[in-house]
Amino acid sequence: MKPQNVGQRIEQMIAEIPPAAQRTERIFDAMRAVPRHSFIPGHAQALLGAAEVEQIIDRDADPERWWNAVYSDSVIVTQVSDGAGEIMPGSDDPTSSASAPSTVADLLGWLDPEPGQRVLEVGTGTGWTAALLSHLVGEHGSVTSIEVDEAVAEQAAKNVAATGARPHMIIGDGAKGCPDRAPFDRVHVTCGVRTVPYAWVEQTRPGGMIVLPYCPGLGNGHGLRLTVMPDGIAHGRFPGFAAYMMMRSQRPPDAIPDDGNGQDLTTRIDPRTIAYAPAGALLAMAALTGLQVTFKGEGDQLFLWVMDQSDPGVWTLITYAPGHQEYEVYQLGDRPLWEEVTDAYFRWVSWGEPGRDRFGMTVTPDGQRIWLDAPGHALQRPSPHES
Repeated sequence: MKPQNVGQRIEQMIAEIPPAAQRTERIFDAMRAVPRHSFIPGHAQALLGAAEVEQIIDRDADPERWWNAVYSDSVIVTQVSDGAGEIMPGSDDPTSSASAPSTVADLLGWLDPEPGQRVLEVGTGTGWTAALLSHLVGEHGSVTSIEVDEAVAEQAAKNVAATGARPHMIIGDGAKGCPDRAPFDRVHVTCGVRTVPYAWVEQTRPGGMIVLPYCPGLGNGHGLRLTVMPDGIAHGRFPGFAAYMMMRSQRPPDAIPDDGNGQDLTTRIDPRTIAYAPAGALLAMAALTGLQVTFKGEGDQLFLWVMDQSDPGVWTLITYAPGHQEYEVYQLGDRPLWEEVTDAYFRWVSWGEPGRDRFGMTVTPDGQRIWLDAPGHALQRPSPHES
C-alpha cells in the first residue's frame, strides 16, 4: 500500500542529497515526476549511508523500514549472483541494484540531456534511470536502454511501463551499443567499465557526450565525461566519484589460488599508503600499471592484494600489522607487482600530487589512454579494446 506522504518522502530524499553544481533542480523535478519506489522490489538489500550498512528490507514484513530505505540516499541491491542466489542477510555478491539517488543525480548532471535528444542507456537495471531520462528528453526525444540480463530487463520493463514512460528497451550486450538506433546525442552508462568500447564513440554524433563510471580496479571508481570530436576521437575528464557494478564482460578474473611457490619478501612502505591513496593517485597507478588492487581490514590488520588482471596467477599479498617497521610481502610469480604500484604512487607524488580533476582520457579506434592536464601528456600507451 502506498502511504499518503510519498511526496514528503521524495522531498526528504532530495534534501539528503548534498548540494553540487551538477545536481540541478531539473534533475530533482524528474525524480519528483518518476518516484523511486515504483522501481524497488518488495524484498531487497539496502546499503545505508556512507558506510553502506547492510539492511534487508521487506515491504510486507516491515513497510515503514522499506519506505524509509527507498527514500534515503542509499544503494538498494535488487539481485545477487546474477540471479542464481537469494537476497538474504550476508549476501555479498551484488549484481544489480538501484544506485544511490546522489550518484544518479551526478551522472545525469554530467550527461546534461536536453529535450528532444536521442539517448542510449547502457545497463537498464531497475529502469529508474531510463524513466528519468525519458522525462528529461521529453516527448520529442527518445531513450534506448539496453540490459544484458533477461530477468532484470523483464522486470525493468514492467516497472517503467507502470510509470507511463516509454523508452525503447532491448536485451543485449551494452558494450556493442545499439547501431540500429544510432546516432545518439548522449550515452549514459550505469555499469563500471575498465575499457571504453569504441562502439559508443562511433554511435555518438560529433559534439555528443558519453558519461560512464571508469572502474580500472584501484579504488571505487571515477565518473568520466567524454565529448566526441568530428574526427571520431573522444576526449574527456574525470569530474568526480562514481562507483558501479562492473559490466559483466569486463569483470576482473578471480585470482588463481596459491601454489606454494611464492617468495617471502618485506617492504618498508605501509600498505595503507596505497589502500587509502587519493583519487588522483589511484588514476595514476591505474594508468601506469594496469594492475588491480583490493584490500580488507581484519581487526588491527590490513591485507592488500595486487593482481595482474591479464594473468590472475600472478599476485602479491602485503600485510599491515601495527607496531611493525617492515611489512610482509608474499609474491606469487616473477613480476614485482608491489614495486610497480609503489613506484607509480611515488611518481604521482613527484608530480605534485595532482587531483582527479587534472586527469583525463582519450578514446580512439586503437584504444584508450589516460593523460595529465592535456591529451598530449599521456601516462600510458594506448591499450587495445576488449571485444
